[in-house]
Amino acid sequence: MRSDTAPEVSTALLDSEQPHDELPAAATSAAPRRALIGCGSLLTRLVGAVAVIVTGGVHLQAYSGPYGAVPTIGVLFLVNFAAAMAIGVSLLSPLEHLAGRRGSAAVVLVTAAGIGLAAVSLAMLIISEHGTLFGFHEPGYDPTAISRSRLAEIVAIALLTASLALRALARRRPRW
Repeated sequence: MRSDTAPEVSTALLDSEQPHDELPAAATSAAPRRALIGCGSLLTRLVGAVAVIVTGGVHLQAYSGPYGAVPTIGVLFLVNFAAAMAIGVSLLSPLEHLAGRRGSAAVVLVTAAGIGLAAVSLAMLIISEHGTLFGFHEPGYDPTAISRSRLAEIVAIALLTASLALRALARRRPRW
């Protein structure tokens, strides 16, 4: 059924004497700002996840080279690869939807795991360059892989930390 009467349209904003730059508080909602910050959090999380995966890939490549024969260190490179793949794929997946009402906590925990993995990997690299780690001193077998690993780890730490900070800003009241 069609009604012949037009719906009444409120023109209070148009008819008011207020200048347009002084809109009522309801018109200047913080929701668009929170949505933009939330998009920034997601973007930094996704790019940070790729950096974590790159870190794992560099460690796998180094394992297949000269580092695979180094006792303990070779096994740790494989563990790093497996952990980086699990964390990176988890960060790329829609955890908020897969984990139900615990999705937000899952995202925070997996993001923190990515930061931890990258930070520990970077710390172990620095230790092995300036001292010994499990009896191993980094002789610089593959300087390109070392610089790639260092860069990917720093990028992962920075972006995933930014993702958590932006996530907290996007929420009215962070629950974690």
